[in-house]
Amino acid sequence: MDNQYNYYKPESDGEAANTDGSYGGSNSNDSSYNYAGGGSYNYYQQEQPKPKKKFPKKLITLLICAVIFGVVAGGAFEGTRYLVGKITGSGNAQENVKSVSNAQLTTTNSVVTSDVSGIVENTMPSIVSITSTSVQQVMSFFGGISEIPSESAGSGIIISQNDKELLIVTNNHVVENSDTLTVTFSDETSIEATIKGTDSTRDLAVIAVELENIPDETKDAIKVAVIGNSSSLKVGEPVIAIGNALGFGQSVTNGIVSAMEREIDGYDGKYIQTNAAINPGNSGGALLNASGEVIGINSAKINDSSVEGMGFAIPVSDVTDIIETLMNRTKVDENDRGYIGVKGYDVTEEGAQMYNMPTGVYIAEIVKGGAAEEAGIKKGSIITGFEGMEINGMESLQEQLSYYVAGDQVTVTIQQPTRDGEYAESDVTVTLQKNK
Repeated sequence: MDNQYNYYKPESDGEAANTDGSYGGSNSNDSSYNYAGGGSYNYYQQEQPKPKKKFPKKLITLLICAVIFGVVAGGAFEGTRYLVGKITGSGNAQENVKSVSNAQLTTTNSVVTSDVSGIVENTMPSIVSITSTSVQQVMSFFGGISEIPSESAGSGIIISQNDKELLIVTNNHVVENSDTLTVTFSDETSIEATIKGTDSTRDLAVIAVELENIPDETKDAIKVAVIGNSSSLKVGEPVIAIGNALGFGQSVTNGIVSAMEREIDGYDGKYIQTNAAINPGNSGGALLNASGEVIGINSAKINDSSVEGMGFAIPVSDVTDIIETLMNRTKVDENDRGYIGVKGYDVTEEGAQMYNMPTGVYIAEIVKGGAAEEAGIKKGSIITGFEGMEINGMESLQEQLSYYVAGDQVTVTIQQPTRDGEYAESDVTVTLQKNK
């Protein structure tokens, strides 16, 4: 029988296993024996006394060696069985295995078992469910436009709190275009939240819940997550994903680190790849290491019928500075907001490859007397950064401007075309103005 085993084969779902019970080898019914030795027998011959059998010295030596080998092998087998038992935690060696705290993966001499209940119990109070509500305009069959409320589900990680707010990190795509946000804690208490800051280029957002709105019993039930070091991860290391899968509430999956520094089309930065199941609603949830520390923010999954077990998380160590910046920001009133004074359009990744240009905002027009003109920015330049944050289009530029008032000085990174067809990068200090 072929020694290949298919534990999961979608294309042959329901196919019966091979039940052929035939066995190879010679047929035991073959009973042809040669009784005739070819010699004559004298039935009346006087019976001769049988000679005593003598064992050759070599045979005696072999038997003694076999007995000795049997004793040694028996001892070796018992020793091997004890050693295997000590490694695997089975047999008589089980009593020699030290118990490990249920706040981490249970291990026996570095062999990882599947019980992650201790980590989950300790970490779940720092994970939240996020419900985003928005209103979509839909054109009817008769040409009219109606507004239909829409809800989407996501997850978040409690990362800090200040004097007034509890701060939660999640994905930007979980909260973008939302009219209202509701956070549900581990004790099922739901409270409205607001957006502190977003970074669409890295698909990150920080939202806040007012402490005064959180009941005391809920404050006692929740905790701030412990942030780990994603830079020290190794391929094959066990990980656990927790999130609000499909909006049903928190669920847990586990797996390993499948690869590091993966790049995904449409996403900036490099990602952790894992085979732990990451489903819709898991976005913004936690990817944990074996110590229960957050080492990734679940973000994406390859959605293809031919792909299985390919989820991706943002390495937390790569975005610590961005998260801290978003935590400390507050959007300003639109009437007070500062403007650069440019008109432009997006340079997408496709356009950048086609025309050999950097991604960002192509400046098609400079507003006369505006902030950009006074700072010396020229038409044809491409804005690629704003106060250290990457800019990949007008949406991300406007998003960054929403935190600054007129009169603030900001650093704008631009790429200017050179005579040889390349682009040269420079930082320009711009004093923002009111919209004209």
